Amino acid sequence: MNSSKIWIEHFKTNATKKRVDWNLKPVIAEQELLAVLPSLQAWQLGETSEGENLIRASTRYAWRISDPNYVDAVKLFIKEEQKHGNNLGMYLDAIGQPRIKKDWGDSLFRRMRYFSNSMEAWTLAVIAVESTAQIFYQSLKDATQCQLLKQICTDILIDEVYHITFQTERLAVIFDNRSESGRAWRRWFYQCFFYGTSVVVWFAHKRLFKAGGNTFTGFMKKMHYKYLRTLNQITSTALFEMV
Repeated sequence: MNSSKIWIEHFKTNATKKRVDWNLKPVIAEQELLAVLPSLQAWQLGETSEGENLIRASTRYAWRISDPNYVDAVKLFIKEEQKHGNNLGMYLDAIGQPRIKKDWGDSLFRRMRYFSNSMEAWTLAVIAVESTAQIFYQSLKDATQCQLLKQICTDILIDEVYHITFQTERLAVIFDNRSESGRAWRRWFYQCFFYGTSVVVWFAHKRLFKAGGNTFTGFMKKMHYKYLRTLNQITSTALFEMV
């Protein structure tokens, strides 16, 4: 069984898992809400993308590598991301707060993705953003005593582990098929993009990160660890194999 079929099975099985008890009353202190609401609204918007450009990119890529199952795996991945957005939206509805329709950070990343037809660029961007998302949702979970919101965050955090594995596995395949010279400049670019994204996300949501117990230095240390587990592992393994 190929990797894409395995991921299809995973996403379908995971869709049956119910980790959020919607019978819980959403109780959040005013001070907590002030610290997390803008970022919660912005991230909720970001999780609602239809993924049309990603589907087009993955369809072209899957055709080139003769793996039509990969498109189905990507569609299920997008559906899981939309579940996150739906759950966050339901929470905002439950506490009487609006769902926003525009955010500068979301607009920036959507614009970047819109102009990219490269599966490599898409996968790189997802790894970087999903890595920040792990710290974001853990910070959101730690910044509040609301049990419903904590359950929503836990559910998303469980999903994100697999999302990063899914994307890292794919980027490793793409990177491994590049020429030696192509790999050389990509090592530099991957690193710059990852850390650049990390800094942007910190400054966009630093109030929430701080509410969750993070400093900028601590946040970047966590992102460095995530870089070592994802992009650096890809490029270093390939470099070792070349020697």
